Amino acid sequence: MATVLIICTGNLCRSPMVAALLADRLARDPDRRDWRVASAGVWAFGGRPASVFAVEEMRERGIDMRAHRSQPVTRELVETADLVLAMTRNHVEALEVAFPDQAAKVHLLSTVVGRGHDIADPYGGSRTEYATIARDLDALVEAGYDRIVTLAEAGSSEAGPDANLSTS
Repeated sequence: MATVLIICTGNLCRSPMVAALLADRLARDPDRRDWRVASAGVWAFGGRPASVFAVEEMRERGIDMRAHRSQPVTRELVETADLVLAMTRNHVEALEVAFPDQAAKVHLLSTVVGRGHDIADPYGGSRTEYATIARDLDALVEAGYDRIVTLAEAGSSEAGPDANLSTS
């Protein structure tokens, strides 16, 4: 059983949506139904619900995210994860600074599909902005699923922090 930790800023929009989408995808994979997916924020306050528009976007995909409560990223969460996926380069950098001994398992989410772009934060935006981000996140999880599995199963043992931002 592997654990994947998803990171964004406040743990209210992007990371809970990715965690929900990945958990849903894993539930459809008979070999990985027992995997754990968690989310946290680099500047999160604990106990806040996911944003209303994030919950609505996931509901449209048949995923109930109403029970989500935000949590700040901690050493324990990072250490127990086999793979850490972050939304932006700044998140990757913050994690590498805070937990340098765990840097090899930290990756920018978009690199799982061979890109290297930041995922925009829809917090405070319109429902349309949330819909756009949710579609992008859904596409990244689906297209990057095999790579996510490979990285998590390997314990993300690929070499060093420079590999984390690579687009190849």
